[in-house]
Amino acid sequence: MARDLELLRGTLDVLILKALSFGPRHGYAVAEWLESSTGDLLQVGEGSLYPALHRLEERGWVRSSWGLSENNRRARFYELTTEGRRSLKSEAAWWGRFAGTVTAVLARGAEPAGRIA
Repeated sequence: MARDLELLRGTLDVLILKALSFGPRHGYAVAEWLESSTGDLLQVGEGSLYPALHRLEERGWVRSSWGLSENNRRARFYELTTEGRRSLKSEAAWWGRFAGTVTAVLARGAEPAGRIA
């Protein structure tokens, strides 16, 4: 269970880093970007999004500042730090390898010869 939770956190973290790679965004805009980028398959609630943003800020991968949103509301904007950009690059590479490995395993047509089930 703990490993599953870490995998989910790691997934959300790298997706948030990607959303912020295009420039600063407030939390709601990050959630919107994630939803639209995944064809609404991923919908991130506030209870997951804001703890993730705070976790990334504690790691030094994201910094925040107050500003005005598109509707002139005060909002906290998040942006990647230099360390966050480096982390995005390494995390994206890891996820690419991981996804490729899982895809390859799932695409296997048969058990390798000589294996006992």
